[in-house]
Amino acid sequence: MGRILIIDDDVQVCETIQSLIVRSGHEGDYAQTLSRGMDKVETGIFDLVFLDISLPDGNGLDFLSRIKESSGQPEVIILTGKGDDDGAELAIQGGAWDFLVKPSSIKQISLSMSRALAFHAEKKNRAQLVALNLDDIVGKSPEIKSCYDLIAHASGSDANVLITGETGTGKELFARTIHDNSRRAKNNFVVVDCASLTENLVESTLFGHKKGSFTGAQADHKGLIHLADKGTLVLDEVGEMSLSVQKSFLRVLQERTYRPVGENKEFKSDFRLIAATNRDLEAMVAKGEFRQDLLYRIQTIHIILPPLRSRSGDIRELTDFYLRRLRTQYGVPPKVANSDFYDVLDNYEWPGNVRQLFNVVEQAFVASGSGNTIYAMHLSDNLRIKMAKSNLKKTESSLSAGSDSLDENLAQEAGKNDGSIESTVSAAASDLFSSELPSLKIFKGLAEKKYLEELLRRYHGEISVILDVSGLSRSHFYALLKKYEISY
Repeated sequence: MGRILIIDDDVQVCETIQSLIVRSGHEGDYAQTLSRGMDKVETGIFDLVFLDISLPDGNGLDFLSRIKESSGQPEVIILTGKGDDDGAELAIQGGAWDFLVKPSSIKQISLSMSRALAFHAEKKNRAQLVALNLDDIVGKSPEIKSCYDLIAHASGSDANVLITGETGTGKELFARTIHDNSRRAKNNFVVVDCASLTENLVESTLFGHKKGSFTGAQADHKGLIHLADKGTLVLDEVGEMSLSVQKSFLRVLQERTYRPVGENKEFKSDFRLIAATNRDLEAMVAKGEFRQDLLYRIQTIHIILPPLRSRSGDIRELTDFYLRRLRTQYGVPPKVANSDFYDVLDNYEWPGNVRQLFNVVEQAFVASGSGNTIYAMHLSDNLRIKMAKSNLKKTESSLSAGSDSLDENLAQEAGKNDGSIESTVSAAASDLFSSELPSLKIFKGLAEKKYLEELLRRYHGEISVILDVSGLSRSHFYALLKKYEISY
Protein backbone atom coordinates (compact mmCIF):
# COMPACT_ATOMS: atom_id res chain seq x y z
CA MET A 1 0.00 0.00 0.00
CA GLY A 2 1.32 3.42 -0.96
CA ARG A 3 0.82 6.81 0.69
CA ILE A 4 -0.23 9.47 -1.79
CA LEU A 5 -0.72 13.24 -1.41
CA ILE A 6 -2.64 15.53 -3.77
CA ILE A 7 -1.77 19.24 -3.81
CA ASP A 8 -4.42 20.97 -5.94
CA ASP A 9 -6.80 23.90 -5.36
CA ASP A 10 -9.60 22.21 -7.31
CA VAL A 11 -11.81 20.35 -4.81
CA GLN A 12 -13.32 18.13 -7.50
CA VAL A 13 -9.87 17.04 -8.72
CA CYS A 14 -8.77 16.26 -5.16
CA GLU A 15 -11.87 14.22 -4.39
CA THR A 16 -11.78 12.34 -7.70
CA ILE A 17 -8.14 11.32 -7.40
CA GLN A 18 -8.50 10.49 -3.70
CA SER A 19 -11.42 8.21 -4.52
CA LEU A 20 -9.28 6.49 -7.16
CA ILE A 21 -6.45 6.13 -4.64
CA VAL A 22 -8.69 4.50 -2.04
CA ARG A 23 -10.28 2.13 -4.61
CA SER A 24 -6.77 1.07 -5.63
CA GLY A 25 -5.99 0.05 -2.06
CA HIS A 26 -3.74 2.99 -1.18
CA GLU A 27 -3.90 5.73 1.43
CA GLY A 28 -4.62 9.27 0.23
CA ASP A 29 -4.59 12.82 1.57
CA TYR A 30 -4.90 16.24 -0.06
CA ALA A 31 -4.18 19.94 0.42
CA GLN A 32 -5.52 22.90 -1.54
CA THR A 33 -2.58 25.28 -1.04
CA LEU A 34 1.17 24.95 -1.36
CA SER A 35 1.76 25.97 2.25
CA ARG A 36 -0.56 23.27 3.62
CA GLY A 37 0.77 20.75 1.13
CA MET A 38 4.36 21.44 2.15
CA ASP A 39 3.41 21.12 5.82
CA LYS A 40 2.07 17.63 5.08
CA VAL A 41 5.10 16.69 2.95
CA GLU A 42 7.58 17.79 5.61
CA THR A 43 5.79 16.15 8.53
CA GLY A 44 4.76 12.91 6.85
CA ILE A 45 6.20 10.26 4.54
CA PHE A 46 4.66 9.87 1.08
CA ASP A 47 5.46 7.62 -1.85
CA LEU A 48 3.77 9.79 -4.48
CA VAL A 49 2.61 13.41 -4.76
CA PHE A 50 0.20 14.78 -7.36
CA LEU A 51 1.25 18.44 -7.71
CA ASP A 52 -0.66 21.24 -9.43
CA ILE A 53 1.39 24.05 -11.00
CA SER A 54 -0.94 27.04 -10.55
CA LEU A 55 -1.88 27.27 -6.89
CA PRO A 56 -3.27 30.25 -4.92
CA ASP A 57 -0.01 30.81 -3.03
CA GLY A 58 2.61 29.93 -5.63
CA ASN A 59 3.91 27.84 -8.51
CA GLY A 60 4.16 24.12 -7.77
CA LEU A 61 7.29 23.72 -9.91
CA ASP A 62 9.19 26.01 -7.51
CA PHE A 63 8.66 23.41 -4.76
CA LEU A 64 9.35 20.29 -6.84
CA SER A 65 12.91 19.77 -5.58
CA ARG A 66 11.88 20.28 -1.92
CA ILE A 67 9.14 17.68 -2.29
CA LYS A 68 11.50 15.15 -3.89
CA GLU A 69 14.10 15.76 -1.16
CA SER A 70 11.60 15.30 1.71
CA SER A 71 11.89 12.31 4.02
CA GLY A 72 9.87 9.93 1.83
CA GLN A 73 11.61 11.07 -1.37
CA PRO A 74 8.31 10.63 -3.23
CA GLU A 75 7.77 10.48 -6.97
CA VAL A 76 5.91 13.53 -8.30
CA ILE A 77 3.22 13.64 -10.99
CA ILE A 78 2.57 17.18 -12.24
CA LEU A 79 -1.04 18.25 -12.84
CA THR A 80 -1.75 21.35 -14.90
CA GLY A 81 -4.71 23.00 -16.55
CA LYS A 82 -2.63 24.19 -19.49
CA GLY A 83 -0.26 22.23 -21.68
CA ASP A 84 3.06 24.11 -21.55
CA ASP A 85 6.17 22.83 -23.33
CA ASP A 86 8.50 24.88 -21.13
CA GLY A 87 6.69 23.74 -17.97
CA ALA A 88 6.90 20.11 -19.05
CA GLU A 89 10.63 20.49 -19.73
CA LEU A 90 11.26 22.09 -16.32
CA ALA A 91 9.21 19.40 -14.60
CA ILE A 92 11.02 16.50 -16.25
CA GLN A 93 14.41 18.12 -15.64
CA GLY A 94 13.41 18.56 -12.00
CA GLY A 95 12.74 14.84 -11.66
CA ALA A 96 8.96 14.66 -12.11
CA TRP A 97 7.66 11.21 -12.96
CA ASP A 98 4.93 12.42 -15.35
CA PHE A 99 3.28 15.60 -16.65
CA LEU A 100 -0.53 15.35 -16.95
CA VAL A 101 -2.82 17.97 -18.45
CA LYS A 102 -6.29 18.40 -16.95
CA PRO A 103 -8.72 16.94 -17.58
CA SER A 104 -6.91 13.61 -17.82
CA SER A 105 -8.86 10.37 -17.98
CA ILE A 106 -9.18 8.17 -14.90
CA LYS A 107 -7.44 5.42 -16.88
CA GLN A 108 -4.45 7.67 -17.63
CA ILE A 109 -4.16 8.90 -14.03
CA SER A 110 -4.47 5.34 -12.69
CA LEU A 111 -1.83 4.02 -15.08
CA SER A 112 0.64 6.80 -14.27
CA MET A 113 0.01 6.35 -10.53
CA SER A 114 0.55 2.58 -10.58
CA ARG A 115 3.74 2.87 -12.63
CA ALA A 116 5.14 5.61 -10.40
CA LEU A 117 4.42 3.58 -7.25
CA ALA A 118 6.02 0.47 -8.78
CA PHE A 119 9.12 2.45 -9.71
CA HIS A 120 9.28 4.00 -6.24
CA ALA A 121 9.03 0.59 -4.55
CA GLU A 122 11.77 -0.84 -6.77
CA LYS A 123 13.97 2.19 -6.10
CA LYS A 124 13.60 1.76 -2.33
CA ASN A 125 14.41 -1.94 -2.55
CA ARG A 126 17.45 -1.23 -4.71
CA ALA A 127 18.68 1.38 -2.27
CA GLN A 128 18.44 -1.16 0.55
CA LEU A 129 20.26 -3.85 -1.45
CA VAL A 130 23.00 -1.72 -3.01
CA ALA A 131 25.39 0.01 -0.62
CA LEU A 132 27.29 2.39 -2.86
CA ASN A 133 30.78 3.52 -2.00
CA LEU A 134 30.62 7.28 -2.54
CA ASP A 135 33.61 8.16 -0.36
CA ASP A 136 35.22 10.40 -2.99
CA ILE A 137 32.03 12.14 -4.14
CA VAL A 138 31.15 15.06 -1.88
CA GLY A 139 27.84 16.89 -1.77
CA LYS A 140 24.32 16.78 -0.41
CA SER A 141 22.67 19.40 -2.62
CA PRO A 142 19.59 18.23 -4.57
CA GLU A 143 21.48 18.88 -7.81
CA ILE A 144 24.27 16.40 -7.06
CA LYS A 145 22.10 13.90 -5.17
CA SER A 146 19.95 13.50 -8.27
CA CYS A 147 23.02 11.86 -9.88
CA TYR A 148 23.36 9.23 -7.14
CA ASP A 149 20.43 7.10 -8.32
CA LEU A 150 21.94 7.06 -11.81
CA ILE A 151 25.27 5.93 -10.35
CA ALA A 152 23.49 3.07 -8.58
CA HIS A 153 21.65 2.17 -11.77
CA ALA A 154 24.85 2.25 -13.84
CA SER A 155 26.85 0.32 -11.24
CA GLY A 156 24.35 -2.52 -11.25
CA SER A 157 24.50 -3.07 -15.01
CA ASP A 158 26.91 -3.28 -17.93
CA ALA A 159 25.06 -0.65 -19.98
CA ASN A 160 27.04 2.02 -21.81
CA VAL A 161 27.19 5.30 -19.88
CA LEU A 162 27.61 8.87 -21.13
CA ILE A 163 28.71 11.44 -18.54
CA THR A 164 28.42 15.08 -19.61
CA GLY A 165 29.29 18.26 -17.78
CA GLU A 166 31.49 21.31 -17.85
CA THR A 167 35.25 21.06 -17.42
CA GLY A 168 36.14 20.39 -13.80
CA THR A 169 32.81 18.91 -12.67
CA GLY A 170 34.31 15.48 -11.92
CA LYS A 171 33.43 13.33 -14.92
CA GLU A 172 36.37 10.93 -14.51
CA LEU A 173 35.69 10.68 -10.77
CA PHE A 174 32.09 9.62 -11.49
CA ALA A 175 33.32 7.11 -14.08
CA ARG A 176 35.75 5.66 -11.52
CA THR A 177 32.98 5.48 -8.90
CA ILE A 178 30.73 3.54 -11.28
CA HIS A 179 33.59 1.12 -12.02
CA ASP A 180 34.48 0.67 -8.34
CA ASN A 181 30.86 -0.17 -7.49
CA SER A 182 30.37 -2.58 -10.39
CA ARG A 183 31.10 -6.28 -10.77
CA ARG A 184 34.16 -5.27 -12.83
CA ALA A 185 35.82 -3.42 -9.93
CA LYS A 186 38.68 -5.94 -9.61
CA ASN A 187 39.66 -5.54 -13.27
CA ASN A 188 41.32 -2.72 -15.20
CA PHE A 189 40.00 0.84 -15.39
CA VAL A 190 41.44 2.13 -18.67
CA VAL A 191 41.14 5.79 -19.67
CA VAL A 192 41.56 6.87 -23.30
CA ASP A 193 42.29 10.56 -23.89
CA CYS A 194 40.41 11.02 -27.17
CA ALA A 195 41.84 14.52 -27.67
CA SER A 196 45.32 13.01 -28.02
CA LEU A 197 44.37 10.27 -30.51
CA THR A 198 46.05 11.20 -33.80
CA GLU A 199 44.97 9.67 -37.10
CA ASN A 200 48.22 7.75 -37.60
CA LEU A 201 48.42 6.36 -34.05
CA VAL A 202 44.77 5.74 -33.17
CA GLU A 203 44.60 2.14 -34.38
CA SER A 204 47.86 1.20 -32.70
CA THR A 205 46.81 2.92 -29.46
CA LEU A 206 43.36 1.37 -29.30
CA PHE A 207 43.85 -1.99 -31.02
CA GLY A 208 47.61 -2.64 -30.59
CA HIS A 209 50.04 -3.84 -33.25
CA LYS A 210 52.31 -6.71 -34.20
CA LYS A 211 56.08 -6.45 -34.35
CA GLY A 212 57.24 -5.15 -37.71
CA SER A 213 53.77 -4.02 -38.82
CA PHE A 214 55.10 -0.51 -39.45
CA THR A 215 58.32 1.46 -39.07
CA GLY A 216 59.20 1.68 -35.40
CA ALA A 217 57.07 -1.32 -34.34
CA GLN A 218 59.96 -3.22 -32.72
CA ALA A 219 57.78 -5.43 -30.52
CA ASP A 220 54.19 -6.61 -30.15
CA HIS A 221 52.04 -3.98 -28.43
CA LYS A 222 48.77 -4.56 -26.57
CA GLY A 223 46.16 -1.88 -27.26
CA LEU A 224 43.96 -0.17 -24.67
CA ILE A 225 40.91 -2.17 -25.73
CA HIS A 226 42.79 -5.38 -24.91
CA LEU A 227 43.80 -3.98 -21.52
CA ALA A 228 40.16 -3.15 -20.77
CA ASP A 229 38.99 -6.76 -21.26
CA LYS A 230 36.69 -7.72 -18.34
CA GLY A 231 37.10 -4.16 -17.04
CA THR A 232 35.99 -0.63 -17.94
CA LEU A 233 37.06 1.47 -20.93
CA VAL A 234 36.62 5.23 -20.51
CA LEU A 235 36.57 7.45 -23.58
CA ASP A 236 37.49 10.79 -22.04
CA GLU A 237 36.45 13.83 -24.15
CA VAL A 238 34.75 11.57 -26.68
CA GLY A 239 33.55 14.69 -28.52
CA GLU A 240 37.12 15.25 -29.71
CA MET A 241 37.16 12.02 -31.75
CA SER A 242 37.50 12.57 -35.49
CA LEU A 243 34.77 11.12 -37.71
CA SER A 244 37.12 8.44 -39.07
CA VAL A 245 38.01 7.31 -35.54
CA GLN A 246 34.33 7.32 -34.61
CA LYS A 247 33.63 4.99 -37.53
CA SER A 248 36.40 2.60 -36.50
CA PHE A 249 35.29 2.53 -32.88
CA LEU A 250 31.58 2.08 -33.71
CA ARG A 251 32.25 -1.38 -35.15
CA VAL A 252 34.34 -2.34 -32.12
CA LEU A 253 31.55 -1.18 -29.84
CA GLN A 254 28.92 -3.16 -31.76
CA GLU A 255 30.88 -6.40 -32.10
CA ARG A 256 33.28 -6.13 -29.12
CA THR A 257 35.98 -7.38 -31.51
CA TYR A 258 39.13 -5.67 -32.79
CA ARG A 259 42.10 -6.40 -35.07
CA PRO A 260 45.60 -5.23 -34.08
CA VAL A 261 47.63 -3.50 -36.79
CA GLY A 262 49.48 -6.13 -38.83
CA GLU A 263 47.35 -9.00 -37.47
CA ASN A 264 45.24 -11.19 -39.78
CA LYS A 265 42.67 -12.27 -37.19
CA GLU A 266 40.29 -10.59 -34.78
CA PHE A 267 40.20 -10.76 -31.00
CA LYS A 268 37.38 -10.22 -28.52
CA SER A 269 37.35 -7.81 -25.59
CA ASP A 270 34.60 -7.83 -22.99
CA PHE A 271 34.87 -4.20 -21.92
CA ARG A 272 32.25 -1.93 -20.35
CA LEU A 273 32.14 1.52 -21.98
CA ILE A 274 31.87 4.87 -20.20
CA ALA A 275 32.19 8.00 -22.34
CA ALA A 276 32.67 11.53 -21.03
CA THR A 277 32.61 14.96 -22.63
CA ASN A 278 32.09 18.66 -21.95
CA ARG A 279 30.63 19.21 -25.42
CA ASP A 280 27.02 19.12 -26.64
CA LEU A 281 27.02 15.94 -28.71
CA GLU A 282 23.49 16.43 -30.02
CA ALA A 283 24.49 19.82 -31.41
CA MET A 284 27.56 18.20 -32.95
CA VAL A 285 25.33 15.56 -34.57
CA ALA A 286 23.19 18.32 -36.08
CA LYS A 287 26.36 19.90 -37.55
CA GLY A 288 27.63 16.57 -38.88
CA GLU A 289 30.59 16.56 -36.47
CA PHE A 290 29.54 13.46 -34.52
CA ARG A 291 27.93 10.24 -35.70
CA GLN A 292 24.33 9.86 -34.59
CA ASP A 293 24.55 6.06 -34.52
CA LEU A 294 27.56 6.27 -32.17
CA LEU A 295 25.73 8.72 -29.89
CA TYR A 296 22.81 6.31 -29.62
CA ARG A 297 25.22 3.53 -28.65
CA ILE A 298 27.10 5.38 -25.92
CA GLN A 299 24.22 7.06 -24.06
CA THR A 300 22.18 4.12 -22.77
CA ILE A 301 22.51 5.79 -19.36
CA HIS A 302 23.12 9.54 -19.43
CA ILE A 303 24.46 11.32 -16.33
CA ILE A 304 24.54 15.13 -16.50
CA LEU A 305 26.82 16.62 -13.84
CA PRO A 306 25.72 20.04 -12.54
CA PRO A 307 28.20 22.95 -12.52
CA LEU A 308 29.41 24.09 -9.11
CA ARG A 309 27.54 27.41 -9.41
CA SER A 310 24.30 25.37 -9.41
CA ARG A 311 25.22 23.46 -6.25
CA SER A 312 26.58 26.27 -4.08
CA GLY A 313 25.26 24.53 -0.97
CA ASP A 314 28.09 22.00 -1.43
CA ILE A 315 30.95 24.51 -1.45
CA ARG A 316 31.59 24.38 2.31
CA GLU A 317 31.49 20.57 2.39
CA LEU A 318 33.81 20.31 -0.62
CA THR A 319 36.22 22.78 0.98
CA ASP A 320 36.26 20.95 4.32
CA PHE A 321 36.78 17.63 2.52
CA TYR A 322 39.75 18.97 0.59
CA LEU A 323 41.28 20.67 3.66
CA ARG A 324 41.30 17.29 5.43
CA ARG A 325 42.99 15.72 2.42
CA LEU A 326 45.59 18.50 2.27
CA ARG A 327 46.36 18.13 5.96
CA THR A 328 47.20 14.47 5.38
CA GLN A 329 49.13 15.22 2.20
CA TYR A 330 51.28 17.94 3.80
CA GLY A 331 51.51 16.25 7.21
CA VAL A 332 50.51 19.35 9.20
CA PRO A 333 48.04 20.01 12.04
CA PRO A 334 44.39 20.64 11.08
CA LYS A 335 43.48 23.97 9.50
CA VAL A 336 40.01 25.54 9.51
CA ALA A 337 38.58 28.16 7.18
CA ASN A 338 37.23 31.41 8.62
CA SER A 339 33.69 32.50 7.77
CA ASP A 340 34.99 35.34 5.56
CA PHE A 341 36.80 32.73 3.45
CA TYR A 342 33.54 30.86 2.87
CA ASP A 343 31.70 34.11 2.14
CA VAL A 344 34.08 34.81 -0.74
CA LEU A 345 33.86 31.25 -2.07
CA ASP A 346 30.05 31.24 -1.89
CA ASN A 347 29.75 34.37 -4.03
CA TYR A 348 32.01 33.33 -6.91
CA GLU A 349 30.74 31.77 -10.15
CA TRP A 350 33.47 29.06 -10.37
CA PRO A 351 33.89 28.75 -14.14
CA GLY A 352 36.42 25.94 -13.52
CA ASN A 353 34.01 24.15 -11.16
CA VAL A 354 35.23 21.72 -8.47
CA ARG A 355 38.70 21.43 -9.98
CA GLN A 356 39.17 25.19 -9.72
CA LEU A 357 37.77 25.25 -6.17
CA PHE A 358 40.29 22.62 -5.05
CA ASN A 359 43.16 24.52 -6.67
CA VAL A 360 42.09 27.73 -4.92
CA VAL A 361 41.74 25.97 -1.56
CA GLU A 362 45.22 24.45 -1.89
CA GLN A 363 46.75 27.84 -2.77
CA ALA A 364 45.15 29.39 0.33
CA PHE A 365 46.21 26.39 2.44
CA VAL A 366 49.83 26.91 1.44
CA ALA A 367 49.61 30.71 1.79
CA SER A 368 48.37 30.36 5.40
CA GLY A 369 51.78 28.97 6.35
CA SER A 370 52.02 27.70 9.93
CA GLY A 371 48.72 29.28 10.96
CA ASN A 372 45.75 27.06 11.75
CA THR A 373 43.09 29.37 10.23
CA ILE A 374 42.61 30.23 6.57
CA TYR A 375 41.23 33.71 5.84
CA ALA A 376 40.02 35.41 2.67
CA MET A 377 43.29 37.35 2.66
CA HIS A 378 45.10 34.08 1.94
CA LEU A 379 43.48 33.98 -1.49
CA SER A 380 45.59 35.34 -4.34
CA ASP A 381 45.10 38.99 -5.29
CA ASN A 382 44.23 37.94 -8.82
CA LEU A 383 41.43 35.66 -7.65
CA ARG A 384 40.07 38.18 -5.15
CA ILE A 385 39.91 40.79 -7.91
CA LYS A 386 38.03 38.36 -10.18
CA MET A 387 35.62 37.50 -7.37
CA ALA A 388 35.04 41.16 -6.53
CA LYS A 389 34.27 41.96 -10.18
CA SER A 390 31.94 38.97 -10.37
CA ASN A 391 30.06 40.14 -7.28
CA LEU A 392 29.76 43.68 -8.68
CA LYS A 393 28.30 42.35 -11.92
CA LYS A 394 25.76 40.23 -10.01
CA THR A 395 24.76 43.22 -7.87
CA GLU A 396 24.38 45.50 -10.89
CA SER A 397 22.36 42.84 -12.71
CA SER A 398 20.12 42.34 -9.70
CA LEU A 399 19.48 46.09 -9.37
CA SER A 400 18.82 46.59 -13.09
CA ALA A 401 16.37 43.67 -13.13
CA GLY A 402 14.35 45.26 -10.32
CA SER A 403 13.13 48.77 -9.71
CA ASP A 404 14.96 51.92 -10.82
CA SER A 405 16.29 52.67 -7.37
CA LEU A 406 17.01 51.10 -4.02
CA ASP A 407 14.64 53.57 -2.35
CA GLU A 408 11.86 52.45 -4.66
CA ASN A 409 12.49 48.79 -3.78
CA LEU A 410 12.39 49.57 -0.09
CA ALA A 411 9.19 51.58 -0.49
CA GLN A 412 7.54 48.72 -2.36
CA GLU A 413 8.55 46.23 0.30
CA ALA A 414 7.25 48.51 3.03
CA GLY A 415 3.94 48.79 1.18
CA LYS A 416 3.68 45.03 0.77
CA ASN A 417 4.17 44.40 4.45
CA ASP A 418 2.01 47.32 5.71
CA GLY A 419 4.74 48.44 8.06
CA SER A 420 4.88 45.08 9.83
CA ILE A 421 8.59 44.57 9.12
CA GLU A 422 9.44 48.06 10.33
CA SER A 423 7.49 47.58 13.55
CA THR A 424 9.07 44.18 14.13
CA VAL A 425 12.57 45.55 13.68
CA SER A 426 11.82 48.52 15.93
CA ALA A 427 10.53 46.26 18.68
CA ALA A 428 13.54 43.96 18.43
CA ALA A 429 15.97 46.88 18.38
CA SER A 430 14.50 48.42 21.50
CA ASP A 431 15.32 45.22 23.41
CA LEU A 432 18.98 45.58 22.44
CA PHE A 433 19.43 49.12 23.72
CA SER A 434 20.81 49.39 27.24
CA SER A 435 20.97 52.56 29.31
CA GLU A 436 24.03 53.48 27.26
CA LEU A 437 24.10 52.97 23.52
CA PRO A 438 26.57 50.29 22.38
CA SER A 439 28.92 50.89 19.46
CA LEU A 440 27.43 50.28 16.02
CA LYS A 441 29.61 47.18 15.54
CA ILE A 442 28.42 45.64 18.84
CA PHE A 443 24.82 46.54 18.06
CA LYS A 444 24.99 44.87 14.64
CA GLY A 445 26.42 41.70 16.19
CA LEU A 446 23.71 41.58 18.86
CA ALA A 447 20.98 42.14 16.30
CA GLU A 448 22.37 39.45 13.99
CA LYS A 449 22.56 36.92 16.81
CA LYS A 450 19.02 37.70 17.94
CA TYR A 451 17.77 37.34 14.36
CA LEU A 452 19.39 33.89 14.03
CA GLU A 453 17.93 32.72 17.34
CA GLU A 454 14.48 33.89 16.27
CA LEU A 455 14.83 32.06 12.92
CA LEU A 456 15.62 28.81 14.72
CA ARG A 457 12.81 29.27 17.24
CA ARG A 458 10.14 30.31 14.78
CA TYR A 459 10.86 27.68 12.13
CA HIS A 460 11.79 24.87 14.55
CA GLY A 461 15.26 24.39 13.07
CA GLU A 462 13.94 23.49 9.58
CA ILE A 463 17.03 24.49 7.61
CA SER A 464 15.40 24.57 4.16
CA VAL A 465 12.69 26.95 5.39
CA ILE A 466 15.18 29.11 7.29
CA LEU A 467 17.35 29.52 4.18
CA ASP A 468 14.32 30.49 2.08
CA VAL A 469 13.16 33.08 4.61
CA SER A 470 16.56 34.58 5.44
CA GLY A 471 18.06 34.50 1.96
CA LEU A 472 21.27 33.06 3.43
CA SER A 473 23.29 30.35 1.73
CA ARG A 474 23.67 27.14 3.71
CA SER A 475 27.40 27.68 4.28
CA HIS A 476 26.90 31.31 5.39
CA PHE A 477 24.14 30.27 7.80
CA TYR A 478 26.33 27.61 9.45
CA ALA A 479 29.24 30.04 9.63
CA LEU A 480 27.06 32.56 11.49
CA LEU A 481 25.87 29.89 13.94
CA LYS A 482 29.50 29.03 14.64
CA LYS A 483 30.45 32.71 14.94
CA TYR A 484 27.82 33.37 17.62
CA GLU A 485 28.15 29.90 19.20
CA ILE A 486 24.47 29.12 18.64
CA SER A 487 23.51 25.46 18.90
CA TYR A 488 20.38 23.98 17.36
